[in-house]
Amino acid sequence: MQNIPEVKLGLIAVSRDCFVISISEGRRKKVAEACSKIGIKVFEAPTVVENEKDALKALDEAKAAGCNALVVFLGNFGPETPETIIAQRFDGPVMYAAAAEERGDNLLNGRGDAYCGMLNCSYNLGLRKIPAYIPEYPVGDADDVAAMVADFVPVARALVGLRSLKIITFGPRPQDFFACNAPIKALYDIGVEIEENSELDLLVSYREHKDDPRIASIIEEMKEELGTGDTYPELLPRMAQFELTLLDWAENHKGARDYVVFADKCWPAFPKEFGFEPCYVNSRLASKGIPVACEVDIYGALSEYIGTCVTGAPVTLLDINNTVPKDMYEGEIKPKYDYELSDTFMGFHCGNTPFCRLSAGAIKYQMIQNRLLENGNTPDFTRGTLEGDIAPGEITFFRLQTTADTKLQAYIAQGEVLPVATRSFGGIGIFAIHDMGRFYRHVLIQKRYPHHGAVAFGHVGKALYSIFRYLGVEDIAYNQPKGVLYKTECPF
Repeated sequence: MQNIPEVKLGLIAVSRDCFVISISEGRRKKVAEACSKIGIKVFEAPTVVENEKDALKALDEAKAAGCNALVVFLGNFGPETPETIIAQRFDGPVMYAAAAEERGDNLLNGRGDAYCGMLNCSYNLGLRKIPAYIPEYPVGDADDVAAMVADFVPVARALVGLRSLKIITFGPRPQDFFACNAPIKALYDIGVEIEENSELDLLVSYREHKDDPRIASIIEEMKEELGTGDTYPELLPRMAQFELTLLDWAENHKGARDYVVFADKCWPAFPKEFGFEPCYVNSRLASKGIPVACEVDIYGALSEYIGTCVTGAPVTLLDINNTVPKDMYEGEIKPKYDYELSDTFMGFHCGNTPFCRLSAGAIKYQMIQNRLLENGNTPDFTRGTLEGDIAPGEITFFRLQTTADTKLQAYIAQGEVLPVATRSFGGIGIFAIHDMGRFYRHVLIQKRYPHHGAVAFGHVGKALYSIFRYLGVEDIAYNQPKGVLYKTECPF
């Protein structure tokens, strides 16, 4: 997967000076060994931190080793100020965990009291307003802590990526899509850069790529991927030219950043001027780890990138689009699955979902745009979508968004795509999320979320929740189970 960072973890042990330092040092070594057993490589900073100068020394060791994320390990009670200075001075995400006591026959000279020390650590992080990742239960033996580190890695990958991300846009957001038009100040608040361009800039660059010698190799890649889905082979040269246009723009416009995503205006002018719909190319970039959000959905692109970092795999962006007809529910869902009708809906977009996430995909034409721009006649420039039913399996529907007054909020809902044919067009699937009806009303509608949602393939709500918390998002909604009322839900 391109366009996402590699997490290089440093492990720093801390020790209260009134405790035997070897307790913390020995427990640190065991944590490193446990991490290695499950395939996680960590750099052990040689210095065990007892005071502020030790903290600076250990930080220098971690930075020299190329670490971009840290695990601060309380092998015993820990020194409150030095252990929090580490996170204050480190330019990257930091996790805190504490050692459990090891043996019942070693509770005199071998007791570490890290269970107590974690409380003081948290208090001091709060005093200094320092964000940190603290696991749900942050105390354990070496194997427990290694499991916590494994949970931290995808969180750290997303946080490192966001700090060096640029979102590149083309075109103003469409007039009738105010839902995708959100203030961008909150992007700067979390360290994301943005570059806004005209559609004309993109068109000029596209024309400059005419007869690019690399087009032929991209066409061959497309043919191999599509197989029998290559229904309009005459379109491939144009789409390959556009793919190179976006890839070159990303490389040439990164500037001081390492990672790039796009949010592009794809209608109504695009297809006629470029001669095709951009959807298939957008899907290909998403499969490379470079999401391209439709309709200049800046926060959609941001959400997709977070999902890509968390999973290390392609994601998509879909409309929370239409209900499942009652006859389909009664005949194909109710007899087989434990979902109510209101738990189900169809997620759809014109054709931006990566090929690898479809049960079967083919290049088609955008039916809605064909009606609008080509009067429903034989499709020409409205061709170029990648269509097919989304492959069944676990998913997480989520979005990070800002309100009109620039307050970040987010939602996360885990569910699945059902193996039920949609009988429709576009990149589309039947989604099932328990208590979706109530979630739809009291989160999506009540909190003014737009119709676009990012989809990660797998249940990754735990990592997403941790990322949003680290970013300071106070309102993180989820699909609350029956019996747990939303604040706006009628109790009668």
